[in-house]
Order: sequence, then C-alpha cells, then structure tokens
Amino acid sequence: MVHTTNALRTTFLAGAGIIALTLAGCASGGGSTDSTASSTGSASYTSATCESGASNADQLLVGTILPQTGNLAFLNPPEQSGVGLAVADINAAGGVNGKDACIIEADSGDSTDLSVSTAGAQQLIDAGVSVAIGAASSSVSLNIVDKFTSAKITEISPANTAAALSGYSPFYWRTAPPDSVQGSALGQLITGDGNSNVAFLVFNDAYGTGLRDFTQSEIEAAGGKVVYGAKGAGQEFPPGQTTFSSEVTAALASNPDAIVILAFDETKAIIPELVAQGYDMSKTYFVDGNTSDYGKDFDPGTLENAQGTIPGANPNDEFKGRLVDWYKSVQNGDLEDYSYAAESYDATTLAALAAVKAKSNVSADVQANLAAVSGANGGEECDNFADCAKLIADGKDIHYKGPSGIGPFNEKNEPSSAFIGIYKFDENNKPVWQQAIEGQTSY
Repeated sequence: MVHTTNALRTTFLAGAGIIALTLAGCASGGGSTDSTASSTGSASYTSATCESGASNADQLLVGTILPQTGNLAFLNPPEQSGVGLAVADINAAGGVNGKDACIIEADSGDSTDLSVSTAGAQQLIDAGVSVAIGAASSSVSLNIVDKFTSAKITEISPANTAAALSGYSPFYWRTAPPDSVQGSALGQLITGDGNSNVAFLVFNDAYGTGLRDFTQSEIEAAGGKVVYGAKGAGQEFPPGQTTFSSEVTAALASNPDAIVILAFDETKAIIPELVAQGYDMSKTYFVDGNTSDYGKDFDPGTLENAQGTIPGANPNDEFKGRLVDWYKSVQNGDLEDYSYAAESYDATTLAALAAVKAKSNVSADVQANLAAVSGANGGEECDNFADCAKLIADGKDIHYKGPSGIGPFNEKNEPSSAFIGIYKFDENNKPVWQQAIEGQTSY
C-alpha cells in the first residue's frame, strides 16, 4: 500500500490529542463488506471452547464479551471469527506457555439493556479469564470497565471508539482508533464532497454524541455548519426508538446538503422515513455502527451512492478466506461481514504474546506486557504469533504488526495510528470499500 502524503492532510486539536489524517493512496477494489471471500480450502478448524474448570494457572483463557444479542449482533460473527482464528493460529504454533489457549464466550448485549453486559462481565471474572475481548459498544464497555478493572482483568475492545474511554483504566485497551480519528475522516469526506449545511440524526449514546462532536468540529473547521442535531441543541433521540417522523421532518426543514445518521439498529427505521419524505439518499452518510449490508431490508437502489466510514484496514483476500474457513468449520455458517475481524484477531494475538513475554497467563501479567509486544518500545517487526513468540523466546523485543494495520499502543492504551475505511453503497444496498484514510494520534 503506497501512501500519498501530499494528497490530503488535516491537523486539528482534539482535547489533549492532535490528530493528523493523511489520505492513503489505496486503490479502490477492496471489495464489499458483504462479499464472502473465496475460502482457502486449506484449513479446517475446530472449536477451542474451554473445558469446565479451566484455569489461568496453566492455560490462556480468552474471554469474549461480544454482542450475541441486541442491535449490534451483526458484529458478532466477524469479531468472533477474528478471535477464533487467532486462537487457532496460536494453538497451531504450540499454544501459550506450553498449553493450548481456549475461549469462554459471554454476551455483551447492547446499551438498551445493560444488565446483559453486567452479567457477561461477571461470568468472565468468575472464570478468571486471562483477557476479555470486547465489548463492541462503547456504552457497554463504559458499563463494565470498572468491574474488570476492580478484578484486574484486562479488557481489549476491537471496536470501541468513544473518546471517553481514552486512557480510562490501565486494564482497558482497544485495537480500534478513538472517535477523534473517525470523526475527522468523516468530516473531511462530507465537506470534500461539497456539502456545507449538514444535519445529524444522532442517538443519545456516548458513541453517537462523541462521534457527532468530532465530526461537527471538522465540518466547522472547513467552513461548514451543522443545521440540525448539533452539539448542545438537544435534538438527540433515545437509543431503541422505533419511529422517526418528527425527527426526519425537523431535519429536512433545516434544508441540509447532507444528513449523517449516527445510530445502530434504529437506522433501519430512519431510512424508510427519509425515503418516504423524499430525501435523496445518495446524500446520506453512515458510520461503523450502521455501515452494513441492507440488501435484504430495502428495495434495490435505496442507498446507492450513500457513503460510510468504518475504522480499520480492509482485510486482504487471504485473511478473509481464512476467516470464512473458521466460521464455516466452527459455526457452520457463511461469514458475510468482516467488520472488526482484523482488530479482534490482533487483540487476541497481542494478549497471547503478552502472556508469552510474561511467562504467565494471569491477566495482570498480560496487562503489564501488552504495550511492549505492540512495539511501544521498538523491537523487531513480526506479523504472526509463531514468529513473534519465537523472537520473545530468543530474548528479543518485538513489534507485532497484524492484519488490522494499527500502530503500537500509546500511553492511552490505544493505537498510535490506525486506518479509517471509506465505503460507498452499491445498487444492492451493500457497502463497497473505496479507499482508506490513516489517522495518527499523539498526546
């Protein structure tokens, strides 16, 4: 991938951090998020579920707290596949500290019923997991992060982006970039398309309002204006709302050039209302919480040329094929989305490498070595568990560079650099990858 640093560069102050975004010259054609890559046909995987009574005294226990239910359940297959494939690769290379790693699954639900994630977190704490991979929702992580911290359980989210979680706890980490990076990328995309007056349909959720605030800052920095749903206007809607006639009417009355939808499953009710009121859906922008396949939900062409952003690199075909193989082998299903799969894979691999470096599967020891194996202190580059573990065994410092393309962890326990993918919906209402923007954070 060749980066054209002179193509686009914007720098702005975001809280204590300076976010620099450089358009990466990645040719289009990365494929739709829905199109199943050709299976490699070379691997068959089995479940690595932990046996009853498994202990971190002699085994790496990988807990997952991912959305099996709720309005983010569509993210469970790719995220679980990333974790499962990573564990398969780890075990194929000899496991961690002499024994195969295993997986304990818990449900994170969503922010409409936080009792689900509370119970899921307690399940993993009681099991004494070495690491908890999740949650997908930032609001869910804000609900459970204190529980994990009190129990000294390392949590690594592959998908959280809320700025409120930056540096929140020494036991909280993420392999997804904060909203400051995606917000700047989205704002650049919107204004770069010639839109000056922008409306937001945003739910009152830490993820939604945080991403709105950063996007609004970028729009205003470019000379644009938020005409509906702006920060401080009090026009957010509650999570779980199912009808949007009044919100859409008010947004359209502001005469926007473009509308940004910041929501999860509520999006499926917002889109028909926009269509019913005659809005040009090609002037709609989505984000990672709702840039997904709507082929079965709406008539062909409904979302054609609408755009969205998803943090993360576009996985290559070889990696996609291996994810497909894992999901087919273990879940007996067809994997049709790859959102946050690479970030889940890297979160799991980094935890395993930290355990190898610590010579311990205890979560506090994993936490103490995560930054080092990510390359925060430099070290020899390696891109897979087997090679990295061998370097550690030889007494060398390492810099793991996995399929997500993130940079080493910074002092806020999040990527020092990461990619934001730009997607455009085709005639079948499916998002197709176009290019990537690389964001860098410094504090």
